[in-house]
Amino acid sequence: MDLKRILRHLLTTRRHLTRAFPKAALAAIEQAIGASEQQHAGQLRFVVEAALDNGPLFGGQTARERALELFSQLRIWDTQHNNGVLIYLLLADRDVEIVADRGIHARVGTEQWEAICREMESAFRRGDYAAGAIHGIDAVSRHLTRHFPAAGGDVGNELPDTPLML
Repeated sequence: MDLKRILRHLLTTRRHLTRAFPKAALAAIEQAIGASEQQHAGQLRFVVEAALDNGPLFGGQTARERALELFSQLRIWDTQHNNGVLIYLLLADRDVEIVADRGIHARVGTEQWEAICREMESAFRRGDYAAGAIHGIDAVSRHLTRHFPAAGGDVGNELPDTPLML
């Protein structure tokens, strides 16, 4: 059991979320996602969670496991072209995870997703949350644009652009 991690999670509150992502930052992130989705047929979802609940925390749930859980719960896997992407930040750990549906993941390797995550984490460590999030969205969008360019018959916006704060 990692006592430092447990303490970080117990002390990270909703207030930390609103400080890291004020309304203006959330609006900029939502706008970046909307603009991004005009360039490709992919679907992006940005989710930030302050800290894990006690059960998962004491059970040792990792940020990756939580991201996979949310990918399923939020039905990001259920896009028409199998090209949904979740960008997940577990604030207490400052850990970013990208989970991509099989349609896009088959074309973009794990190493490229990991590189985007590390760049975002670097910005977050500097306290530059809005810019780090937007940079990550732009990086993911470049892959989606390359592999799933916008087409006239796209079904539209299948997932909300608004960042989800948990």
